Amino acid sequence: MGRNYFFYVAVFLAITIAVGSLISLKNGLGIGMQISDKILHASGYCILTISWLLAYRPKTYLWKSLILVAVAVFIYGIIIEILQGVFTYNRQADIYDAFANLAGITMATLFFAIILKKK
Repeated sequence: MGRNYFFYVAVFLAITIAVGSLISLKNGLGIGMQISDKILHASGYCILTISWLLAYRPKTYLWKSLILVAVAVFIYGIIIEILQGVFTYNRQADIYDAFANLAGITMATLFFAIILKKK
């Protein structure tokens, strides 16, 4: 698949995470079961990081590129947390959400590094 496809997927996921983080969820997710907020953060940011790594797909300077994408996604997550604290009434900024985001980003970065090393 082309790079443009992955770029559009990554942008779509970033927008989806922003909207999902900033809208009101009075009744939860509406799926009939409880899912830990931290698991959602970790998995969402893991998928977001993988999508940006596939869009960026570094050919040289692998570790520098992986770290650059990981830091950018982490900063994005921090910005979303700050926006939650400033602009929403029923949501709050949470340092543990940022740690969950970092866990997902780390998993994605390590996974991507291992896969690329094997190729």
